[in-house]
Amino acid sequence: MIAEYLAAAGLGFVITYLFGKVLIPYLRKLKFGQKILEIGPKWHMGKQGTPTMGGIMFIIGSGAAAVLVGVPYMIQGDLRHIIVFLFAAVFGFIGFIDDYAKIMKKKNQGLTAIQKLLLQLTSAAVFLSLLRVLGDLTPAFYIPFFNITISVSWVPYLIVMLLAIVGTVNAVNLTDGVDGLATSVTMPVALVFAIIGAYMAYSTVGIFASALFGALAAFLIYNFNPAKVFMGDTGSLFLGGAVCGMAFAYDMPLVLLLMGIVYIAEALSVILQVSYFKLTHGKRLFKMSPIHHHFEMSGWNEKKICAIFMTVSAIGALAGFAGIMGKLF
Repeated sequence: MIAEYLAAAGLGFVITYLFGKVLIPYLRKLKFGQKILEIGPKWHMGKQGTPTMGGIMFIIGSGAAAVLVGVPYMIQGDLRHIIVFLFAAVFGFIGFIDDYAKIMKKKNQGLTAIQKLLLQLTSAAVFLSLLRVLGDLTPAFYIPFFNITISVSWVPYLIVMLLAIVGTVNAVNLTDGVDGLATSVTMPVALVFAIIGAYMAYSTVGIFASALFGALAAFLIYNFNPAKVFMGDTGSLFLGGAVCGMAFAYDMPLVLLLMGIVYIAEALSVILQVSYFKLTHGKRLFKMSPIHHHFEMSGWNEKKICAIFMTVSAIGALAGFAGIMGKLF
């Protein structure tokens, strides 16, 4: 199993890296450049025109690697890694539509909020229903560290989890605000999900997690500051779908509260900023939200933000692993 995981990570890295050599010049040729919001940090305007939609690289890389390494399991009928990948890919496609609309309109506004919400809710509902039919999902919450499971009825479970998936996916999207941030933050999450797969004998989900880790490592070469390419909503929504998909495939969604600590902090910072602004009639809690922009405005450079946020993400991912050890052993 370790050899399979290493093979998946290696293939994910190689395919993504080589594909980037072709895709980035092609995106530049098509003039698929990022439109930078004027309300963001002023120095970000220098990034205007950087190729976007680069998330296609690690979508192809992780998917191809997971399929190639997972062939023996697919023959046996184990398609969990394919289901998780396709779920993430659907979210990536929603992001692709959004990115393409922004490029065509030549402004940072693609799909409407309602359109995104409906598409995401529908995708999440299909995914959860499929896992339920396959017997890989139960209406129960495994509580990390306490090693107990609380069962509930299907209807409230599905409603809460639909909202949780959409919230998490968009929190990952918010995290993609400086060069390499969403990429570096998600790498330890993918790595720990691979380790969980090894312990739980959910080898195919672990294969996808390993492939994603390798693909992100390759993408970071292009995405690290100064970025040669951005992942766009294509990439960030795919990552959100992948993180959620793996947690639900393992039937332990609450682990996201620990493993997704950075995503949660990013989303909460926006909620708190907006709420405080309205309550105080114009005052701000942070210099700018999401929270990574607050630190950026406080003088942190993008490399420092990535390093510290990645460290926090790694600590959260390890805490998530520690929290489910009672279920693993």
